[in-house]
Amino acid sequence: QVQLVESGGGLVQAGGSLRLSCAASGRTFSSYAMGWFRQAPGKEREFVAAISWSGGSTYFADFVKGRFTISRDNAKNTVYLQMNSLKPEDTAVYYCAGSINGYTHYVPDYNYWGQGTQVTVSS
Repeated sequence: QVQLVESGGGLVQAGGSLRLSCAASGRTFSSYAMGWFRQAPGKEREFVAAISWSGGSTYFADFVKGRFTISRDNAKNTVYLQMNSLKPEDTAVYYCAGSINGYTHYVPDYNYWGQGTQVTVSS
């Protein structure tokens, strides 16, 4: 079992940056691929980025390529999402998730979810 807790969300102006963190409990963190998803009001949850268990491979949604990076520190049981050049359309609740199925973009592949952290980008 893995429990995930996100932090780092907040209010930022367009063009600004935020760094989200996701702290995991449990000894098996390094066995899981990790992903970040987001959900805006009235919209479905959508994939943002994912990283393999080792951190050696990453995968991004087209709309964040070149702006967001994902990384992990298995010694600290933490995954990060660095968000730069933020836009108002990035406003959403951001969730981290763990997967034993690899670093996919597919919501059902993820077995564990955090409670989410709000990111609001003002214009």
